[in-house]
Amino acid sequence: MTGRRRWSTEEILDTAAELLRTGDAESFSVRKLAAALGTDSSSLYRHFRNKTELLRAVADQILLAAMDGYRPEGDWKQRITALALRLREAFGEQPQLSAIWGRYGSGGTGSRLVMEEVLQALRAAGLPDQEIPGRYHRIVVLLAALISSEAGISTIAPVEYEQGMEQFRVAVLGADPERFPALAHFARDIRPLGADRRAALEEILAAQLADIEARIP
Repeated sequence: MTGRRRWSTEEILDTAAELLRTGDAESFSVRKLAAALGTDSSSLYRHFRNKTELLRAVADQILLAAMDGYRPEGDWKQRITALALRLREAFGEQPQLSAIWGRYGSGGTGSRLVMEEVLQALRAAGLPDQEIPGRYHRIVVLLAALISSEAGISTIAPVEYEQGMEQFRVAVLGADPERFPALAHFARDIRPLGADRRAALEEILAAQLADIEARIP
């Protein structure tokens, strides 16, 4: 009698990532993953203790891919900005997985590579050691929020996106100037959330880095 095939950790993660590209973390389950692999859930629990640990490992694969071939260049601000854009691009190609990173985080090699580079860059900036962990935390929270938010918008179907844009135009341009005077005043200049996301990320990150620079002794 032929035994059930043993799947490697990498094969399990690849299949999980494929399922998550067409679904989300809420609908994903270890049982569905096992069915896709043609095995039972118990065999997967030999690799991962629970669903959350599995999802963190999937997110870490994206971070690992983003860091593949990365070489720090430029000053500390350029390094952090380049890293941010690499992460944005990596999760932009697999937007469903960005929400998992934002929600569950990661603790694997990919995560450690990202952490190491941000910490090294902040140390190169000349910040006192006692300030670096707090600054690191703010930068990573900022990037996770911006990247997962942008990637989430990209998963919306074109029809739903256009409906959202129409609702935005109605809400902004149709605002009652007596009740919403500031909104009515700036209505024609207010931009929807989906516009120029890369520019917004760079500007917000640049402001955070400028604040850090201003505090360097």
